[in-house]
Amino acid sequence: MALTVRPPLRSSLLKSKISTTNLNPSLPPLASLQWRSFDFFDASQIKITDDDTRAVFEGNDISAVCSGSDSLFLGGYDGTVRIVGPGSWKIVRSFRAYDGGASITHMRQVEGTSLLVTVAEEPSSAESNNQPILKVWALDKPVKKTGIPTCVSTVAINNGKKPFPISAFSATEDLSQVAVGFANGAVTVIRGDLIHDLGTKQRIIYESDEPITGVELHVEASLTTLFIATTSRILKLVISGKGHGHPPKTVEDTGCGVGCMAVDKKSGQIVVGREDAVYYYNLDGRGPPIAYEAPKKLVAVFQDYIALVSPPTPVGETDTMRQRFWGGAADSIYTFTLIHPDLRIIAHSETVLSDVKHIFQLWGDLYVLTQEGKVFRYHEKSLQQRLEMMYQRNLYTLAADLAQKSGMDAQQQNVIYRKYGDYLYQKGDYDGAMTQYIKAIDSTEPSQVIRKFLDTQRIHNLIEYLEELHDHHKATSDHTTLLLNCYAKLKDIGKLENFIKSPGDLKFDLDTAISMCRQGGYFEQAAYLAKKHGEHDLVVDILIEDSKAYDEALDYIWHLDPDTAYSCLMKYARVLIEHCPKDATQLFIDYYTGRYSPRVDPPAQKVQPTTNGGFVVGAANAVQNLSNLLPLPLSTQQQAATKATIDDLTAESETAAPEYTPPRPRTAFSSFIDHPDEFIVFLEACLNDEHRSEGDKSDIYTTLFEMYLHKSNEKRGDDEHREEWEQRAKALINSKNQGTATSSTKTPIENSNVLLLSHLSDFRDGTTLVKEQSGLLFDIFRSYTSAKDTRGAIKALRKYGPEEPQLYPAALAYLTSDARILEEAGKDELAAILERIDRDGLMAPLQVVQTLSKNAVASMGMLKPYLANRIERERKEIAENKRLAAQFRSETETRRAEIADLGSKPAVFQATRCAQCMGLLELPAVHFLCKHSFHQRCLRSGGSGAVEGEECPICARDNATIRALKKSQEENAERHELFKDDLDRSEDRFRTISEWFGRGVMSVPSVE
Repeated sequence: MALTVRPPLRSSLLKSKISTTNLNPSLPPLASLQWRSFDFFDASQIKITDDDTRAVFEGNDISAVCSGSDSLFLGGYDGTVRIVGPGSWKIVRSFRAYDGGASITHMRQVEGTSLLVTVAEEPSSAESNNQPILKVWALDKPVKKTGIPTCVSTVAINNGKKPFPISAFSATEDLSQVAVGFANGAVTVIRGDLIHDLGTKQRIIYESDEPITGVELHVEASLTTLFIATTSRILKLVISGKGHGHPPKTVEDTGCGVGCMAVDKKSGQIVVGREDAVYYYNLDGRGPPIAYEAPKKLVAVFQDYIALVSPPTPVGETDTMRQRFWGGAADSIYTFTLIHPDLRIIAHSETVLSDVKHIFQLWGDLYVLTQEGKVFRYHEKSLQQRLEMMYQRNLYTLAADLAQKSGMDAQQQNVIYRKYGDYLYQKGDYDGAMTQYIKAIDSTEPSQVIRKFLDTQRIHNLIEYLEELHDHHKATSDHTTLLLNCYAKLKDIGKLENFIKSPGDLKFDLDTAISMCRQGGYFEQAAYLAKKHGEHDLVVDILIEDSKAYDEALDYIWHLDPDTAYSCLMKYARVLIEHCPKDATQLFIDYYTGRYSPRVDPPAQKVQPTTNGGFVVGAANAVQNLSNLLPLPLSTQQQAATKATIDDLTAESETAAPEYTPPRPRTAFSSFIDHPDEFIVFLEACLNDEHRSEGDKSDIYTTLFEMYLHKSNEKRGDDEHREEWEQRAKALINSKNQGTATSSTKTPIENSNVLLLSHLSDFRDGTTLVKEQSGLLFDIFRSYTSAKDTRGAIKALRKYGPEEPQLYPAALAYLTSDARILEEAGKDELAAILERIDRDGLMAPLQVVQTLSKNAVASMGMLKPYLANRIERERKEIAENKRLAAQFRSETETRRAEIADLGSKPAVFQATRCAQCMGLLELPAVHFLCKHSFHQRCLRSGGSGAVEGEECPICARDNATIRALKKSQEENAERHELFKDDLDRSEDRFRTISEWFGRGVMSVPSVE
């Protein structure tokens, strides 16, 4: 077996030079210069079981190899193409592509299609100079007579009739452009439609004295660039697009050998292998090389790796150890190596005891075909296996780079960082360990890291980790508490200030941070946090509870928007009125009368901040420092020009007051407990607000009346004082009769409240005034009837009847109590009363008759229109109900008869036209018992025959409506709350019960 474990070779094969750029900045400088060796691939020889296939491989008849579309294509020296099927390693198809001894030198399969490109060269003779032949085969279109694939196009490649072999070949994906390089230094480009054989054009675009060793086409949008490699230079030439027609441009004055030029399809870069390094080229020129010193015979790109084949060491340079180990075969040892250039990793290296002819990719693996006809497969190990190899050597940084290159998700990469952090922690590199833990912070349980750094000597690392937790918004309230405690332990004021004043979104638990600052006496920081994040309640609470700065708290509230100011004002109203009675009362008046406008401070001039060298530990110092954080009154230290601008802005802000709905005054009453004087000032100010509702005015007048009486009894024995406040109370009651001076409306104060408060305060004059004002609507009407004032009674009825409907039955009894009263009122008035009673259902007909029969005043003639209308309406309802019942009964009998006929009698169908398309009816036809007939093809089922139980399309809509109504009735029949609600709101309950009975609400449910 030719695949063996690689013995130690000369140091020159593994020696590497310094790259021009460090592709892995995370590695230390020394590590970046070294190649690390791993075994990332499992190598195995393919065992070909099929005899014919094995004979082809072992017979050394393979001149060209290509792969694509899950198949392997083998070109022979005899012009035969053989196709190896997917996974079988068996030749499933072969055909003779060329005759006359032509040898296939190059092949290309267009991925995803059935197209195969072959290039063959016939041996030249003295008599003839045969040109290379390019053919395009359609593998899915065999010729009927021969069975071989169809050759869609054939092109003779022009080389000026010079007998030189092809040394390089390349084609675009659509086969519209093909480049062919010759050993005499010529490059021919073929353009055209090779797939449909619509004609081609070819031209020799480059000639030199140096053999062509490689050509690669680079297509980007509409620009096609051809890279040409010779033995002594690398050139690029635009063959289509912008720049076409310009002479070739030398990219580098060093060439490469045949087979040492490839293309990285992932990045589009051209890869060139030389003895000192692997070079990359693109449209901009040469990129940074990867230093890897070793002779190179073949170069291929496989995923992120570069496959290299190194030829045997010259005989004169073979070392004694190799000569002793391999014996005579030491001079024919080839080296096959897979390197990862980005990570500077030798992923696999081994010796091959035979020349490597071809390298190809197939079925996700890399394959090598040797001169002896043996095929070796190189299967990349799983990512986890590769990472484990690096873990064993503690190469965690390299493992992280590999994981990133392999597309591993961030959560799994964090596992690598965490392992690296544990490794550094065990070595005592706590700073480095913390750096790795921070990288893995998104998927690491914080408690696992925090426990390791709770020691006082590592508190700086702990602070760093806790700060990162907050920056990543993964911190809990416990983490915030721990971080603030660390700041306090170190007395690091600067870090605390930076932490709480950090820009951007909030990254810690606000309540915890404020609570910790308040507990430590850091009121300035607590107030700053609360204000910055809109926690106005906390700002006021800190000023009042901690700083005892009541004036500042009231001023801060006056700067808030109406809604926020109201909540803060109500929460601390009693405290503010206790310590700032005048200003607090004025704030209440402004807010409750709708005149509240937040105060706006002018922009303060920038002042260079100064440090006081320590935290504020007392309430007085907190208030002093808080002046830099909270809005303050207008500053007088402004320049003249700035002051004018500020005055304009202030005037504008005062005029543009925010719109809000003032709350009801009664919500502020409890705030003035034990402060009657301020309470009276507030009530009197609210009393002048004309936009109050009647309910609010009633509350204000009633409460103000109570406060006047309270003040009158405040100084017992002082008659002058008592008289003063009682006069104010009388003025309120008198305004109830006469109206206020500014409004014609009467004072909305309840009589019962006046009576109760007057009694409790022993205010006799108030009781007397209320008795003069008392009078209910029914009492007013009764006063007219008692005085036999018929006109007054009718006027009161018309005025108060809509509000008090029971006045109409009382008026009916009054008008029929005496003939003179009825005569004075008139029969029309009696008829109007009866009509209103009948329309509103105030009395039943029997009650009306009983009322009129008590006195012999009303005659039947007066009652007859009322009764006639009532009886006529009820008769119509009865007739309508009978008609509906008869109609329903008739329809029911008709439906039953139809159902019986359908079940017992044959149906005769006489329709001659399809009810759907209106065409003449022809077989096959479908007839429905509803007498509709259809062509079978017109039915919506679309089947070959009528489906049993299929419904007539014309009748389907009506039937669906009936079923929906029936289902709705069945569902509503079980919803008894709807029936009860309808019955409660009904004026005719019997009719409602009948309707619901018809809907099935009282039917017995069927037993399944």
